[in-house]
Parts: sequence; C-alpha cells; structure tokens
Amino acid sequence: MTDLSPEDIAKNAAAEAAVALVEDGMRLGLGTGSTAAFMVRRLAERVQAEGLALRCAATSQQTADLAEAQGLRIETLDEIAWLDLTLDGADEIDPDLNLIKGGGGALLREKIVARASDRMVVMADGSKVVETLGAFHLPVEVIGFGWQSTKALIQRTLDRQELEHRPILLRQRDDQPFITDEGNLILDLALEEIHDAARLAAALNAIPGVVENGLFLKMCGLAIIGRPDGSVVELTAEGSAEAEA
Repeated sequence: MTDLSPEDIAKNAAAEAAVALVEDGMRLGLGTGSTAAFMVRRLAERVQAEGLALRCAATSQQTADLAEAQGLRIETLDEIAWLDLTLDGADEIDPDLNLIKGGGGALLREKIVARASDRMVVMADGSKVVETLGAFHLPVEVIGFGWQSTKALIQRTLDRQELEHRPILLRQRDDQPFITDEGNLILDLALEEIHDAARLAAALNAIPGVVENGLFLKMCGLAIIGRPDGSVVELTAEGSAEAEA
C-alpha cells in the first residue's frame, strides 16, 4: 500500500491496530466511513489468514456490502443480540473521547450498535482530535414528515443554548436530499463550538421529529490515532496516551 496518501496511511495504521484487538469467537460491530473501510479490509485479511470465527453486525448497508465482498459474514444485530466490541471511526474526538459521528450518514445505526456493545473503540487520523467539539457539522437525523417544522424547533433549541444564528443545512447528495438507511433525512448543524454537549444532546432528542443526533458521549473507551508515518497512539477515556507502536 505504498500508493496511499499520508492521511490514508494514518487511517490504515489505526485500523490495523484496532483489528489487532479482535479475538476468535468475538461478536463485532463494524462501523462506517473511510477509516472503517480500512478496518473491514484488515479484518477480512485476519479472518482469512487465521481462520477466525466471528459474528459481525454492520452499521450501514455500505459497510455490509464491503464486508461481504471481502468474505466476511454479516448478520443482523437482532440475530447476534449483543456485541463484544464495536470498531468505528469518528469525525471529531475530544480529550474525554466524546465524539461527533455521522459524516457518513449512519449515525443512528452506529449509535444503536455502539450501545449494544461491551466496548467501543474508535479509529481515526490525527486531524479528528480536537479540544472542543463542534467545528465539524453536527448531524441530526430527522424523519421526512414535517422536517421544516422540526428544523424550526431545532433552531429554537439552539437559541436557548446560546447557539443563535447557526446555519442548519439539509444534507444533499447529487443535488437531492440525502436519505439514510432508515429512510430519514439529515440536518447538519454548523455550531462552531459545543460547550455543553450533554445538554445539547438531550434537548435535540426531546424534539418531535428528531430521531437521533451525532453526539456520542461517554461511549468510547479507547481511541486509536494513526499517524502519517504508520505509527499509532492510543488515548483512553481519561485523555492520556497509553501506548505507542
């Protein structure tokens, strides 16, 4: 993989380190996004080389298709019931390992899978590590019925949280509204900074029409951050560097 960009080298390094945590017989949640795609490929290589017996649930149809193309067997979360480990990417990671996720449009399934896991490990390159969440647009999944009214209620909620005049953008793909795997829309909130993520998450999820938001709080116990030289650093939920490889 000598043709990889420095960013992709970092993502691949993080993915390899995450896949090294997988043990025979595990029930796994497979995340969505560019780093998760590296993870799926590295996981398939381990399965083929070592004959690992794994049960895997995917957080999106995109990931399921990639995994099956790589020879991995995908089951539904209902079939597996509970997971030992979920490996996923992130769009932002703060010092307490709170996350913004959903850039790939799979935040609802990602959050369901992460909550149904004993452990969530996030893989990312260094650009995703931030001091304060919010520079990346916060995705909010909403149902299509009355979404303009839901957007107005979200704006009122932001105003009450001292986040006035922040743009709320309907996510588009190919000049059409982006539709999630669950048939919903995504509103992207350009917040700049989020100073009380727990309060904001609770307020957003209390709005009728909101299905879920992209704040993943106190869910991740380990973040593996890849570097352009192929090394990684592991961050715990307390924000300390645990190990380098």
